[in-house]
Amino acid sequence: MPVETADFLSTVPLLGGLDATELAKFAEVTRERSYPKGSVILFEHDPGDSLFIVRSGRVKVVLIGEDGREVILGILGVSNHFGELSLIDSRPRSAHVIAMEDATLLVLHRDDFRRRVLESPAVAWALLQELSRRLRRADEQIGRLVLLDVDGRIARLLLDAAGESGGTVIEKRLTHQTIAQMIGASRETVSRAMRDFQDRGLIDVQRRQISVANREGLEALARVKV
Repeated sequence: MPVETADFLSTVPLLGGLDATELAKFAEVTRERSYPKGSVILFEHDPGDSLFIVRSGRVKVVLIGEDGREVILGILGVSNHFGELSLIDSRPRSAHVIAMEDATLLVLHRDDFRRRVLESPAVAWALLQELSRRLRRADEQIGRLVLLDVDGRIARLLLDAAGESGGTVIEKRLTHQTIAQMIGASRETVSRAMRDFQDRGLIDVQRRQISVANREGLEALARVKV
């Protein structure tokens, strides 16, 4: 099990740059947990004491308003992770995390992670690099919400999702409701836009799987007008 876990950890962006010896040490202190579809993995304001890595399944990071409205901050799949901020500042969780399907996670407690950081500067540097990537992505998301209209935000989301798969097919199953919750729009508005995208030959939808049919057309919609 530790050997298999170490091999898997090499696929995690936060840890992928570490050598086999370091990965083996992390594998020794991780614990595996399973969560059924729809279960809450973390509640907002829970104590922040662990890093979570998705080993199988998908989870969503969400904020829930007082009126029950849900805003999706991100959808995480295999090798993605969350909770790294709590490893540094020990503050409570800033959002809910919910299993979108049956999921298995690896859990690394803060004290174990800090020991590895103190013993290895490479671990600390990897964490800084990952936090830098997260900050840049957050800046990009804020810019899109402010500067792009709904069509532009949908186009950018679809292009990014296709890019994660390395092709034109979007491997993540995205419902219109999920897209709406990710870009801050209503489901009805997203449904109209997606039908329009299909009519214009920008995307193709087969058995609920979306693929990019006209990348240049989507890029034009996703481009900030100045």
